[in-house]
Amino acid sequence: MGLALSACTPAEVPVAVRIANAAPAVSVTARGETTPVGTTNADAADDPAIWRNASDPAASLIVGTDKKAGVYVYGLDGKVRDFSDAGRVNNVDLRDQVVINGAPGILVAASDRNDLARAKLALFRLDPATAKLTPLGTIDAGVGEAYGVCFYRDATALYAFMVVKDGTINQVAIDASGTVPTGKIVRSLKLATQSEGCAADERTGRLYVAEEDVGLWRFDAAVTGSTTPVKIAAADNRNIVADAEGVAIAPVGEKDGYVIVSSQGDNAYVLYRLSDDSYVGRFRIVDGAIGGSEETDGIDLMLGDFGPAYPGGLFIAQDGHNAAAAQNFKLVAWGDIEKALGLQ
Repeated sequence: MGLALSACTPAEVPVAVRIANAAPAVSVTARGETTPVGTTNADAADDPAIWRNASDPAASLIVGTDKKAGVYVYGLDGKVRDFSDAGRVNNVDLRDQVVINGAPGILVAASDRNDLARAKLALFRLDPATAKLTPLGTIDAGVGEAYGVCFYRDATALYAFMVVKDGTINQVAIDASGTVPTGKIVRSLKLATQSEGCAADERTGRLYVAEEDVGLWRFDAAVTGSTTPVKIAAADNRNIVADAEGVAIAPVGEKDGYVIVSSQGDNAYVLYRLSDDSYVGRFRIVDGAIGGSEETDGIDLMLGDFGPAYPGGLFIAQDGHNAAAAQNFKLVAWGDIEKALGLQ
């Protein structure tokens, strides 16, 4: 069996075999899900981002991409609140309290791959009252096909890390304060092969990136920082079963917490401790009152009050096999994940 499996790529090995060979994973169930994306019979839903309404948690919003068509906005009830026909956009992230055209607001960035030879950032303003997206235009983010994107904000500027399909990571300084947003590539990082998911920890100034067939890395996110990556974990088909995909962060205290990566090959999610990169555990989203999730691409996580349905915070995972329907996103209470992994 070992010789047979070694000759196969992860995708060629049956899922049941991948799960059997992987490290144990605890089970949780989703408490909610979004309406399926509009593109049917295709790998379409890809990446979510969460905006938490601090004054009214029930009015929080989810932004998610249909990478064949555009960007959706959902309520916590999973219903579609808006759709922007942006074409081929892959990953998405957002930041609140960004100066947009002279006033603070919620800035959304999606990795725009409409031109496969030239990566761009598609920018939008999200109105929290109406849940509507207003397109602000695109800015250049380097040569190659746009894949992953995540925001990072330091004391002086807002940046977007654009992960190009070949493993190049361009750090783009963004200024949305004028009539038309502008951007400038201020630094480039590099991983050797195809990469996508990323997340930045603004407390510690670290960037986390998933290299799909290789594993999880971290970089110094500061513009003047080292460009040398540090490997946190390998896609060893034990803890991370390739592909390593979406990345999210659960901050705890001033410097600790967890980085989570989607272990796409065996339908699981893996936690590593931020303070020392140590392995913490694995979980899966299994069938319950709502279906589970499989072959997840993008994930997002935000701690805090999202109302009684989501104690501890909200974890969202793209579901690559949503029964007979088109792909969608599954919503899980962070408190349920903590309890299952014994983190509480």
